[in-house]
Amino acid sequence: MAVQSFSVTARLADIAAQAGVSEATVSRVLNGKPGVAGATRESVLTALDLLGYERPARLRQRSAGLVGLITPELENPIFPAFAQVIAQALTRQGYTPVLATQTPGGSTEDELTEMLVERGVAGIIYVSGLHADTTADMRRYEKLRGQGVPHVLVGGFSPHVRAAFVSADDRAATRLAVTHLVSLGHQRIGLALGPARFVPVRRKIEGFRESLAEHLGLRGADAEEFVQHSLYTLEGGQAAASALLERGCTAVVCASDMMALGAIRAARQHGLHVPGDVSVIGFDDSPLIAFTDPPLTTIRQPVTAMGQAAVRALLEEIGGTPAPPSEFVFLPELVVRGSTAAAPGSAHGRA
Repeated sequence: MAVQSFSVTARLADIAAQAGVSEATVSRVLNGKPGVAGATRESVLTALDLLGYERPARLRQRSAGLVGLITPELENPIFPAFAQVIAQALTRQGYTPVLATQTPGGSTEDELTEMLVERGVAGIIYVSGLHADTTADMRRYEKLRGQGVPHVLVGGFSPHVRAAFVSADDRAATRLAVTHLVSLGHQRIGLALGPARFVPVRRKIEGFRESLAEHLGLRGADAEEFVQHSLYTLEGGQAAASALLERGCTAVVCASDMMALGAIRAARQHGLHVPGDVSVIGFDDSPLIAFTDPPLTTIRQPVTAMGQAAVRALLEEIGGTPAPPSEFVFLPELVVRGSTAAAPGSAHGRA
């Protein structure tokens, strides 16, 4: 929408409706009068932006600078979810977020980093970047530090990088999933995840093995049979789940919601019903995943808390008071919906 100059002809009613406040409140904000809560004021200003009106000059906040945000792609809905939280948190602090997304055959993480540094960003937040890949050269982040560019890394940890990391507890995630499925009577539980070189994948496998040993007495090769690597896509989940179903699994834990949707498709291709014959658990609790068929049981990443923590850590470093290199680990949460049920032939009820 083209930006319109705000004038008396702008309809206060439209702005009030968009912001969810009264016309009197809109008037107070636009006239710079006191007595309006900060969050309410931001809602009114955001409504102005959404409706295409230019903010009155006295209400324009001077940008504190640009902050880069690099994501691997936007097809998996968890990455737009992180981007939205991080962008909102940066905007509230007066920074302008610059989203840079990798695409197949397009710009690499290093190229995007160079582009952002050339534009003079105050810092960069990486979501599921090369820092999560154990085969990647971590010296690229040391180079960035040498250039004086603060950075924070989300999703994946490396002891070779001197920076703040923000992660979900991947070990706890698979432990939660297995415990839930065992309570439903499942004995043959499979794990479908991405390539083994990624840190979150390795941690999920560790939690999975611990739980199989604790609850089902499965160790070593007996447990390894139930781990299947593939790609973090719907097709990848379908392929991994198909292999696990052929090994007799009655439940599949997936490393992403997209993979879980693929697992449900695989079950149906095998003539199996979810959750009557096969239970499926995802990971992320991506937007809209509660509305799939069936609604997906999943392990929720605390995206809001993680994104806000990443911004806080970055702004502290930009402000000259960085935390020592460390990993902030956030506990995930099991969200039980309609894709898990008692194992076939089991006397167990729903947990």
